[in-house]
This record gives sequence, C-alpha cells and structure tokens, in this order.
Amino acid sequence: MKINRTDLPGRARELAAAIQKRYPEADEYPYRSWSYPQGYLLMGFIHLWEKTGDELYYQYVLAYCMDHVAEDGSVRGFTGCSMDDMMTGAVLVWMYEQTGEKRFEKACRKIRETYRDYPRTREGGFLHNRTEFPGEMWVDGVFMGQMFLCRYGAVFGETECFDEAVLQLELIYRYCHVHDGLLVHAYSEGCLAPWAGPDGRSGCVWSEGLGWYALILTEVLDLLPAGYEGKRAVEDQLNQLLAGLEKYQNRENGLWRQVVDRTDDVDNWCDTSGSAMFLYTWKWAADKGMVPEETAEPVLRKGYEGLLARIVPGEDGLPDVHTACQGLCVQKCYEDYIHYPKTVNAQEAVCGCLWALVAAIG
Repeated sequence: MKINRTDLPGRARELAAAIQKRYPEADEYPYRSWSYPQGYLLMGFIHLWEKTGDELYYQYVLAYCMDHVAEDGSVRGFTGCSMDDMMTGAVLVWMYEQTGEKRFEKACRKIRETYRDYPRTREGGFLHNRTEFPGEMWVDGVFMGQMFLCRYGAVFGETECFDEAVLQLELIYRYCHVHDGLLVHAYSEGCLAPWAGPDGRSGCVWSEGLGWYALILTEVLDLLPAGYEGKRAVEDQLNQLLAGLEKYQNRENGLWRQVVDRTDDVDNWCDTSGSAMFLYTWKWAADKGMVPEETAEPVLRKGYEGLLARIVPGEDGLPDVHTACQGLCVQKCYEDYIHYPKTVNAQEAVCGCLWALVAAIG
C-alpha cells in the first residue's frame, strides 16, 4: 500500500543527504566507529539504495565496509564483547552478497565464530554482554544479534542460524511479554539486576526497546525460508504486537509513548525513535499483506503525519529529528524512563526515521 503523502520519498532523500553532509564517512556516526548505530544507519542506506538505485547510497555503505575490513578479514573495531557489537556484521554479509569479495566472507565468518562461546541464559538466550550485566537478556540484543545471524544463515546456507534466531525470539517473548504482544525492556536471570522484579523482568515497556523487537520480527520473517517450521510462531508474535501497537497509538499525534502502555500520564511523552520503528513495522506488515489495508491505512496515515512533525529544519537548514533519547540502558523505574533527557538527532531516532521514510517509498 502507499501512504497518502507525496513528499515522503523526498523527505527520505533529504534526511539521507543531511546524514551524509554531517557525517561524510559513516565511521564518524556516533557513538563509536563500529557498533550498532553504524549497522542501523547503513541498513537504512541499503534500503534506500534498493528502492532508488542511487549509487551515492551504495558507495556510502561500501566505503565504510572497505575502511573496516582488511584483506585477511580482520574487522577494525570489532570485539564480539556484546550483542551491540554484532549488529554491523549484517552490513558485511550484505556487502559480500553484492561484491563476492573474499575479505568480506572472511570477516563474516570471524564474526559468526564469536557466537560459538557467547554466554547465554540456562535456556539458551544470548546475554546482552559477555562481562557486563550478568544474566541479563535485553530486547535490544535480540535485534542486534539476529540481524547478523539470520542474514548470515541466509547467505552462507547455515540453517542452524535460523533455528537460533527463532529460539532467541521465543525466549525473549517468554521472558519479557506482559500483555497485548508488548514486551518489557529486559530479563534478569536469577533476579540479579537492580531493576528486576520477582519474575526477573524489568518494569516498563520502553518504546525504543519494543521497536528493536518489532524490527527484528520483520527481518527474521524476510529471511526465513518458505515453509520453515518455526515461521508461524514468529508471525504470531508479530500479529500480537501489531494489535497491541494499534491499541496504544496516540490518537492525537499518531505516535507512541516512551512507556508504551502508560496512557494515563501526561508526563509520558511520545517518543520519535520507537514510533519510527513501529511505523516501519506496520508498513512492512501492510506491504506483505499481514494486515488489511483498511486497518493499516489510518495507523500509518496518522503515524507518518506525527513523525514528519518531529523532523524540522535546524539552524544549519538540514532536517533535525526531535523528541527522543540517545540510547539508554535498562532503567530502574518508570520515572527514570519518562524523565530521561531528550536530545536532538539522537543516533537511533535518526536511523529509525530513515527506515520509516524509506519504507513509505513505493
């Protein structure tokens, strides 16, 4: 389906141009030169290149990959110390698909090997970090880890990766689902974390965290082979989530709150980052025929109107993305989420808006 906003393709290109002007090399994008923000950003540019065929976007991705991967496949900046560190590997898998270059194949295989001894919960869920946050599995990490692993499985023919991706989604749902398809931010095995409740769960459905979960559901469904046994379970998770998101969308501005299900508090502001992720997910589901057009159209129309209202020209004349937080760890309580400082052009929010705007291109 197409959104009834004729300016959306132009707005996607405008945002991409602003990113490239502010960060001529993706290596400069905050907060490190190799971490999940680069992966998230560059996958947005890949989506844009696939929609437009504009070589400018391809070269932006290629330059980053060439800069980070040596001939022997070593990856500058990669440590494998956390799920955040894995995500940008998805870009290298894609680049290997495009070029067939051995350096990228070697790099992908090196990243894949770091999963072999990565720490897990007792049931097999990847922890967010090897050494920090003991026993903690975050919704963020499921996105970061499976973005690489599932794409690797598709390109290198390793079906074990699909089994792993479905397991991670099953476990995070089991650990963190609370109601209406919504998941809280994280789970602490043994309730070791200061934020953990008696069931090990954190206390809040954080917008951006739920957005990471939404995005990885779409990515995994795109990559799982037709007829794969575990695909129906992933579809069920996405259908539950879409119903919950429809229920909690703000009817005034079309966006979603920082803590998604707390609709009774005026201090619980609407978050641009998570909202962009949800719009991408709704558009993806509508395009795949997973939701009827008459259901998706009002959600998307109102949501894109609200999103565009948050992307306005800054002092330099380039579009700024407003009303989101720079990436945050699991917070101890509801008040910490809603009072976390907002910033202009938060790294995740810019990427999320790019994904959402590109998705609206016919």
